[in-house]
Amino acid sequence: MLKAIAIDDEPIALEVIKSLAAHVGFIQLEACFTNSFKAMEHMQHHQTDLIFLDIKMPNISGIEFLKSIKDPTMVIFTTAYSEHAVHSFEVDAIDYLLKPFSLPRFLKACNKAHEHHELRANNDLSTAGRSIFIKSGYEQVRVELTDILYAESVGNYVQFNLATNTVVSRLTMAEAADMLPEKDFIRIHRSVIVAAKHITKTDKRTVWIGKTELPVGAAYQNDLERFITKNKRI
Repeated sequence: MLKAIAIDDEPIALEVIKSLAAHVGFIQLEACFTNSFKAMEHMQHHQTDLIFLDIKMPNISGIEFLKSIKDPTMVIFTTAYSEHAVHSFEVDAIDYLLKPFSLPRFLKACNKAHEHHELRANNDLSTAGRSIFIKSGYEQVRVELTDILYAESVGNYVQFNLATNTVVSRLTMAEAADMLPEKDFIRIHRSVIVAAKHITKTDKRTVWIGKTELPVGAAYQNDLERFITKNKRI
């Protein structure tokens, strides 16, 4: 069961989401908010797996709200403005629902969130053995976590760069991040995740994996600094 909340400055829009969510057996819509800051306060005290989030709201936009919360909360954007679609996927939203949306379209988005949640749970179990399975084409390739140097977005794919070869899989960066344990890997850019143990040098704008230079996104600089401070022995 996914515990969800909905945030929209229009009460009618929240009623629509509440009505549609009632048809989805694996979604438990626990609360609805017209105020983003009230929603943020709720999340500090309650587990939240999924947010139905309007993009264009007063005080703080949906994009800004998403950037302010901790992973791994999943987000499905709901909006009347199609021009925001590109930005929503840049911040790894699960889906983007353009108002007015139907029950089948709503269900499709919820199913994507459920699959994403299951993928995360399954790989949490598999990392206990220090290896993961990565789907590459029609194959499932077993990869030792210690062999992964970094993962990078390449178009609609993620390329896992290993010590001796590469494995390419049709994934989003959010899905790749869910496969890799947080204590061993750090996201330094919306397109790059690196293995902590293989970092040879770093500054605010660049991380080196051996002689390979990788960019640090401005939004990830503070996270990187905290990660390095916390893991002095990597």
